[in-house]
Amino acid sequence: MSLPPGKLEVLWSRLVAAADEQAAALIRTSFTPIVRDSGDLSAAIFDDRGWMVAQAVTGTPGHINSLAASMRHFLDRFPQPAPDDVLITNEPWLSSGQLNDFTIVTPVFAGTRLLGYVGSTCHAIDIGGRGLSADASEVYEEGLRVLPTRLYTADGPNQQLLDLIEANVRMPRLVLGDLHAQVVGNQVGARAVQALVEEFELPDLRELADQVVERSEEAMRAAIDALPDGSYHSEVTTDGIGEEPVHVRCEIRVEGSHLTVDYAGSSAQSDRGINVVLNYTAAYTTYGLKCALAPHVPHNEGTFRPLTVTAPEGSIVNARFPAAVAARHVVGQFLPFAVMEALAPVAPHARMAQGSGNVWLTTIRGTRQEADPDDGEAEFVTVFFASGGTGARPSRDGLSSTSFPSGIATTPVEVIEATSPVVVEEKSLRAGSGGDGERRGGLGQRIRVSVRTDEPWRISCLADRLHHPAPGLDGGGAGAPGGFHLSDGRVADPKLTTTVAADGSVTLDLPGGGGIGDPADRDPDLRRRDELDGFA
Repeated sequence: MSLPPGKLEVLWSRLVAAADEQAAALIRTSFTPIVRDSGDLSAAIFDDRGWMVAQAVTGTPGHINSLAASMRHFLDRFPQPAPDDVLITNEPWLSSGQLNDFTIVTPVFAGTRLLGYVGSTCHAIDIGGRGLSADASEVYEEGLRVLPTRLYTADGPNQQLLDLIEANVRMPRLVLGDLHAQVVGNQVGARAVQALVEEFELPDLRELADQVVERSEEAMRAAIDALPDGSYHSEVTTDGIGEEPVHVRCEIRVEGSHLTVDYAGSSAQSDRGINVVLNYTAAYTTYGLKCALAPHVPHNEGTFRPLTVTAPEGSIVNARFPAAVAARHVVGQFLPFAVMEALAPVAPHARMAQGSGNVWLTTIRGTRQEADPDDGEAEFVTVFFASGGTGARPSRDGLSSTSFPSGIATTPVEVIEATSPVVVEEKSLRAGSGGDGERRGGLGQRIRVSVRTDEPWRISCLADRLHHPAPGLDGGGAGAPGGFHLSDGRVADPKLTTTVAADGSVTLDLPGGGGIGDPADRDPDLRRRDELDGFA
């Protein structure tokens, strides 16, 4: 039986509000800037079949879409959860592709009746191992793996598991603090779902889910059906590791209202930690497709159904266990560009030049001059995000220092310096770094950091576009390449861990986005504005 349109709209809005409330509770109780200030998380609500029905506004595509995929693995292992269960995993091949991401799922009950689930995925500041870099050659080196298990039961927390995590991470107070924040966020979301079901006298979320999912599926299929049947191709090249670039080859096959994305022909998996699991590949691929074809359609189980994502096992975008995967986003976040470029001939409204691509995730580890007053520890680990420029769009310039497609906020200088001994000596836009064109690419930025310490410190920066800048479109210029500069003049691969002298500094030059169209066609007023703003 169909819900009346008015009631459906009220229920749907309430469910989205519940997901937002869940995410807000997680953010407010988080211990780390990576979650609290940058928003490296996701939160969503599922029905009792594991269908994603609603998601929070905040969050990254890599987290939210892989969270949806991970639900089937939780249901396979725990087909009959108990009311007080809380489930957890960070297994890359079952969730979001790297060990630093914990996925926590909480069943929602009314008495003994299962209503659905709430879940979140959150980036832990540390998971042990070699640290967040591409150094490792196997996932075993990258940290602690937690297969799907119970974090809480009716008897309380799984203290043995919590003790195991505490013993294997560098920053246990922060890591465990964020795990408990996820649990609290899920509790808030669960209570909101329970209140919704009770107020409207629903048996569970199925009837609402059926209608929401059906509408999204129909809209997504209509968008695909509007495309001519055929096969469309693109290729994106990224830096990879050392002298070995990564090639991502994308074929999109449109057949009626179904679309298949095939990455056959892409580079083989690497012996370093830049490999991508299929869950993460599908997450950013489906995000790119939704941006190109149906950006205004509510995102849920229905938007996945008309899409198939495939890649050869053992390729860079479908790595075979036990490949190292910590830096998977330096390849995975380029997939939306491959998708949109392939579809450009038949979906011109979605065209945009390539941008800086992946968000630059920088990890700095070392020893403070004085122990942290909160936990008495001298050792510290800090993680911060920064972004380069996006590619130009047909009718607008690219955005400067904006993290498309990840959606993560750049970490404020004040937060970096207040939560760690890192000093940000410079943070500025890179004049002229956006590719020239009728529409200019977005600018990258320069960030120079040092550390208040008396001992050497270590840095890894999951950067790209140092050797393969973002190309322009239709005669537009390429964006400026990125750079990673040590104050002592050494040359190092930023994806690998580098030791810096106590008094040394590192400069990150983030790349610019590509331009669109002949530079000769750019409006002179826009050029004057760029000069006045210091962008040229």
